[in-house]
Amino acid sequence: MLKGKKVFVLGMARSGFEAARLIAKDNTVLVTDMKEQDPEQVKILEDLGVKVVISDDPVSLLDDTYDIMVKNPGIKYSTPVVVKAKELGMEVINEVELAYGYLCEGTHIIGVTGSNGKTTTVTLIYNMMKEEGLPTHLGGNIGTPFSNFVKDIKPGDYLVMEISDHQLCDMYKFKTNVSVLTNIYDAHADFHDGHDKYVLTKKKIFNNHTKDDIAIINYDNKEAVDMSSDINSKKEYFSKDSKQCVYLKDNAIYYRDEKVIDTKDIRLKGIHNLENAMAAIAAVKVYNVSNESIFKVLNTFGGVEHRIEYVTTIDGVDYYNDSKATNCESTKTALNSFEQPILLILGGLDRGHSFEDLTDSMKNVTYVACFGETKARIKEYCDKIGIDCGVFDNLVSATTACYEKAQKGDVVLLSPACASWDQYEKFEDRGNEFKETVKSFKEA
Repeated sequence: MLKGKKVFVLGMARSGFEAARLIAKDNTVLVTDMKEQDPEQVKILEDLGVKVVISDDPVSLLDDTYDIMVKNPGIKYSTPVVVKAKELGMEVINEVELAYGYLCEGTHIIGVTGSNGKTTTVTLIYNMMKEEGLPTHLGGNIGTPFSNFVKDIKPGDYLVMEISDHQLCDMYKFKTNVSVLTNIYDAHADFHDGHDKYVLTKKKIFNNHTKDDIAIINYDNKEAVDMSSDINSKKEYFSKDSKQCVYLKDNAIYYRDEKVIDTKDIRLKGIHNLENAMAAIAAVKVYNVSNESIFKVLNTFGGVEHRIEYVTTIDGVDYYNDSKATNCESTKTALNSFEQPILLILGGLDRGHSFEDLTDSMKNVTYVACFGETKARIKEYCDKIGIDCGVFDNLVSATTACYEKAQKGDVVLLSPACASWDQYEKFEDRGNEFKETVKSFKEA
């Protein structure tokens, strides 16, 4: 908990706004951002005594009178103002680490990280705990920032947190009781200056664990198993291929040899979602959630928005929004979920990653519409593997081209395999534009 400190909040957005609100009463706070902010939110902060400065030169605002920097997770350490903070010996943390200092003792924390499947796994865990009647809160990289509700949490409550690698960079004291690692694949190497650093950052989900804390790990993902080999936690594994704590056998999921649910009764489709379900089961069983509560959630939960999300059907063509697929591994998962012919929309921020990993999963793809910074490289890749590819300036024109080409029985799939930041503030905006474009076809 901060008191009597001078705090530099770098980047407003939702997390910076809530962080400033949390600490404003007992500290001197400055919030800075390069973009103009919602006037109502600015007024709320200013009424609390927070100074808000819109500036493209935050370095000029920072000096050695500040005690701590609260950094937006998306801002790299190489950013000049962050470099200056480090040079001044200033502690640099993020909103989750800040809020953790305000958390009451006796809270049970489940944290989930991984390259893919985080949001679905977290949502399943949260819903299973709520179904069981346990007082449970949801936060982190999903929904409401932690700082918004940390003071509402009571001793004995449960906190389920999605934690991204960007957040893990700036977390030091934060500790879970149960940490889930869904998998590790190539992702965000540009942000971390290499894959090895990305993996080491993911490992921080097990920070401060003792032998009394539990790590739940995907046994089928070699890199996740190798990375966690020397952690202090008690390790429990889930697997679709071998008998572990939670495992798949004869089209059913088992927990410690007790059948929990038949796969035919799980509404989410795809082997990746069976892995997410097994991870969730392993986590909630730590707190003795019943098979009945688990069954009810898995039998009714239809999926997370922007993650292989069914949008609509027009003239026999199904449209799916998978905007959350910001890397090739996620796009492969989406492609492998369909048996119909696919018109695939790819493209976005160019991180320099190869698209070659998609090749084995492209067997049902009949057409690719590419856009964004990566469009030239995607076109080159499609020409190489012999798939018809159209090049477009934006998502709307790419989606329109697919609509015009698609035939009854086809699937039009937005699964970009790229981050959205070349043209959008966040992947949700990209997914929403896709859905709005598709719905305009139906209304025409």
